[in-house]
Amino acid sequence: MELSELLWNASSEQLKKGYIEKEDMYVCLLCGNKVEKGFIYPKNNMLYEAEKFMKFHIEAEHESVFHYLIGLNKKLTGLTDHQNSLLRLFYEGRSDAEVQKELDIGSSSTIRNHRFVLKEKERQAKVFLAMMELLKEKDDHAPAFLPLHKTATMVDDRYNITQEEQEDVEAKFFPNGIDGPLMKFPKKEKQKLATLRVLIQRFEKEKTYTEKEINHVLKKAYEDFVTLRRYLIEYGFLDRKDDGSEYWVKK
Repeated sequence: MELSELLWNASSEQLKKGYIEKEDMYVCLLCGNKVEKGFIYPKNNMLYEAEKFMKFHIEAEHESVFHYLIGLNKKLTGLTDHQNSLLRLFYEGRSDAEVQKELDIGSSSTIRNHRFVLKEKERQAKVFLAMMELLKEKDDHAPAFLPLHKTATMVDDRYNITQEEQEDVEAKFFPNGIDGPLMKFPKKEKQKLATLRVLIQRFEKEKTYTEKEINHVLKKAYEDFVTLRRYLIEYGFLDRKDDGSEYWVKK
């Protein structure tokens, strides 16, 4: 199961922890890091069992689950920029007066009203989640949409794609199989996204690449490797340093 699928299929409690437990390991939902059960891991001159070490990993690599989630694309969180700023300050333990001063808005009573609105949003989210869970038990005709990758930068209708549609694109544009060359880069955005899903699998998730190495991998797939590289970055599959000296798969 892909990491994004693990994230979106996680329960509320699993999401709050930031990791899931499997039979023989713990898996970080934020980056895919795994720690095996039964092993002892060193940390700051101390030894810890696997689950405790996973908690340290999340703190060290992601600061917190809250910071990771609130940093996701606003289309994924459903938050406005203003709500995002408020939640960050509330999480830091700021008082209403401090938040009002920091954001330079209204008064302390204005901040209390924002807290009320966010509480309403929480209640609505709980009701909606319950309804969707109940719907899953009854809706036998719902298509199986592919999960969004967590680092998606442009979340809109182009992500409305099923597994069947993905396979159709793969068959059409990779006639020799998904490990073979790309026949042509599609013009339709949804098909571009489906194509990029295939191409990103050719890169190791833990490796840092030079631009030359990126180009080498993509050139094997398609002669216009520059276009492929640009779209992989635009769609949030790849990231790079500003000077282009290093590239990596976004997590």
